[in-house]
Amino acid sequence: MTTDIYRRVEADPAYQQLTQRRGRFALALSFITLLSYYAFMAVVAFAPKSLHTTMFEGGTLTIGVPMGVTLILGSWLLTGWYVRKANTEFDQLTQSLVERHQ
Repeated sequence: MTTDIYRRVEADPAYQQLTQRRGRFALALSFITLLSYYAFMAVVAFAPKSLHTTMFEGGTLTIGVPMGVTLILGSWLLTGWYVRKANTEFDQLTQSLVERHQ
């Protein structure tokens, strides 16, 4: 009986739409994150002197530190965005599928 339910859910257009939307969203956020990290690593590898520039004249804090912190914070924000969307929009669609196929 459970395999029958699984087949009905998989055949449901709403399920297919849910998996496609969730997959595209996760892929887009993953691409943004990876692109950001690889761009930062490319700067480290090919233009390291640009990261040695100090923030203030006579200071010791270089521009690389806030760039790294921004990169990490941006990743956290993108993760939070995914969690929020998963807990609202995607969970509502999942709940409607469960109710329809019980």
